[in-house]
Order: sequence, then C-alpha cells, then structure tokens
Amino acid sequence: MEILTLVALVAVGFYILKSREQRLRIALLGSHLGRYQIERLMESLTSGYLRCLGEDDAERRQQIWHLLDATEEKISAQLDSFAAEMSRLPEPLTRMSRLPVAIPLMNATVPATTFDLREALLIHARGIAGVMRNDANRTPKSKAFTMSAELFLLQHTCHWFCRSKTVASARMLARHQTSYAQLLDAVSPETRSAYGALTGG
Repeated sequence: MEILTLVALVAVGFYILKSREQRLRIALLGSHLGRYQIERLMESLTSGYLRCLGEDDAERRQQIWHLLDATEEKISAQLDSFAAEMSRLPEPLTRMSRLPVAIPLMNATVPATTFDLREALLIHARGIAGVMRNDANRTPKSKAFTMSAELFLLQHTCHWFCRSKTVASARMLARHQTSYAQLLDAVSPETRSAYGALTGG
C-alpha cells in the first residue's frame, strides 16, 4: 500500500511540474507571438492557395497568385522580426526537449537531449524567405505546396515547444491530415537538412 501511495505522489508531482512548465512556455511564446499577425497571415495564405488552385479561369488564377505573393512577403518579414526578437531571450528559456514526450526539468538536468527554439525559428525564417523568393524556381503550384509545408512545420515547432513532439505531431495530423514525416519530406531541402541536424530528425 505504501508503494502505491508513493507511486501516486510521484505521478501527481510529475503532472504538476509538467503542467507548470507547459503553462510558462505557452505564456512565453504567446507574449511574443501575439505582437505579430503570423497566425492570421498563415491562415489567409493557406486558404488562398486552395482558392487559387480551385480557380478554373487562368487570368483570375494569376491575379490571386500575385495577391498571395504580397501575403508571403508580409509573413516572411514578420517571421524575421519574430525570430530576431526571440533570439534575444536567455537560452535557458528557449531550450526544448528532443524526446517525444514532455518530462519535467529535462532541459536543466539533461541539456544534451535538448535543442534551442531560437535556432529553429531562424531555420524557419530562412526557409520561408527562400520559398517566398522562389530561389528554386518552382511552379506556382509547387511553391504553394512547399510554402504550406514550411508554415506547417513552423506551427509544429511552436506546439512542440509548448507541449511535446508527440502532441505537436498529433495536432498536425488532426488539423492538416499531415504527419511529421510528410512535413519534413515536403519542405525545402535546405530546411529539411538544417532542421533535421538541429532536432535529431
């Protein structure tokens, strides 16, 4: 009976610590992200892509692509500013676990199992800027597909920071019917390589 009580106390303590860490992370990210329109622009851009791809009139489709180019520029500029702002935070606040589940105090006790959110955001900013400029000379449809993947991977990283990799992947699958592996396959090669090296794949 004493062992069961001890196990229950440990489980409760684990849950309390994990919940506290996650609340602090959500508040930290939200306080900085809330200064930008990145989430709203992401929704506008992805829905615009779908509308454009479903447009039968070629002239009208071209007009929509031009409008979406301007939205891409806005989101890239805002993400650059957001990544620069986050880079000024102290490193202990931005470490996040590579492990699939959230374990309290891992960032402080086993730093080798972590990576830095600030570096991930810089990778996302570079990747999105590269797709926006169309460095790889993609077709409009291919560019839209790659940009969507870049944005979804950014979203995945933010959820990972706030909760865990497993929760972030589950949300991505539920919301966009896209697995984490599919996201990595769909982003630009530059993002895939840099992100994989940082996160461990």
